Amino acid sequence: MERLWNSNFVKAMFGNFLLFFAFYLTMPLLPLYLKEVFCADKDTIGIVLSGFVVAALLVRPFSGYIVDSFPRKQVLLCCYFLFFAFFAGYLLAGTLLVFAMVRTAHGFTLGITTVANNTIAIDVLHPERRAEGIGFYGLSNNMAMALGPSVALWVYHLYPDFDYLFVLSLLSAGIGFCVVSSIKNRQPQIIERNEPLSLDRFFLIKGWRAGISIACFAFAYGVLSTYLAIYGKETLGITSGTGTYFMLLAVGLMSSRLIGSRTLRQGKITQNAAVGVVISLVGYTLFAGVHEMWAYYLSALVIGLGNGHLFPAYQTMFINLAPHTQRGTANSTLLTSWDLGIGLGILLGGVIAESIGYEMAFWAAVLLELAGVATFFLLVRRHFLANKVR
Repeated sequence: MERLWNSNFVKAMFGNFLLFFAFYLTMPLLPLYLKEVFCADKDTIGIVLSGFVVAALLVRPFSGYIVDSFPRKQVLLCCYFLFFAFFAGYLLAGTLLVFAMVRTAHGFTLGITTVANNTIAIDVLHPERRAEGIGFYGLSNNMAMALGPSVALWVYHLYPDFDYLFVLSLLSAGIGFCVVSSIKNRQPQIIERNEPLSLDRFFLIKGWRAGISIACFAFAYGVLSTYLAIYGKETLGITSGTGTYFMLLAVGLMSSRLIGSRTLRQGKITQNAAVGVVISLVGYTLFAGVHEMWAYYLSALVIGLGNGHLFPAYQTMFINLAPHTQRGTANSTLLTSWDLGIGLGILLGGVIAESIGYEMAFWAAVLLELAGVATFFLLVRRHFLANKVR
């Protein structure tokens, strides 16, 4: 059997870890930074920070076209370097307006860099190990999500100066750039420039069913991740358990990816997805339906286990629905669907919470999770098995 852990795949995975580690280092403390340094109010903080998400979402559909139409490694290096450089922009931003501009531009670079690095990681995997490799690749995101915020809070506790965090993020991204620059990948056939532009150059048409399904799961996660701390404090009296919750979520994610790698290697993609969507639904239902501290923390582990199974399975389905010349488009379609669901979850979850309470917002998350499960079993699974390219 062909090797999974070839040097190029390890470099792509490590580069992805450092990319997201740099990103998560700044996430937990940026609201505090804007408040203390620029005296920004809550509404202003929300607007400034949302620019990053909006920019990443807007560039996603075009990222796949760019990655499929130009040499992938050149695209990766250009965008990864800009992602690294914008951390210096945080250090130099002297006004709130300049900071907001830098933050928004930073979102564009993350949107393209993640698609490019994901696609190159898939390129350097042997086809027989691709599904398994996608599962392990996601571990780099999960480890960054678990370690980044914890390291950031520890550093800030020791040195209460935000510049230390920006410098640490700059160093992490710089090392990541050096790592991915040494990747040796074979560029697949590039789409001819004289071909007319069509929708499938920006969106994988065959993936719309899976896109709707994954957007439903992302909606639920968007509601949960955004309003978790307020809900825990107001309903359960938990004032400092958010970090523990996300740590347990990350443990679940990493555990399920390790467990699921064997079934993915055996080609049981839809089976893996089926297990994931059902477990995830159980986790969200437990969170919304049982208002006890044990259920609060157990739901984190269960949701992590479910999402850790379903996401690599869905990514494999997207990749296997596309020819190799559209791998970038397949990746960008998946990530666009996920980002769109997250954004709608944050927006509509807030509206529901403001109108009828946080409890109903989480039940809305359960309802959308159920819709995603139904879409998978009624539409996605059958369509994938009938239309997969490989």
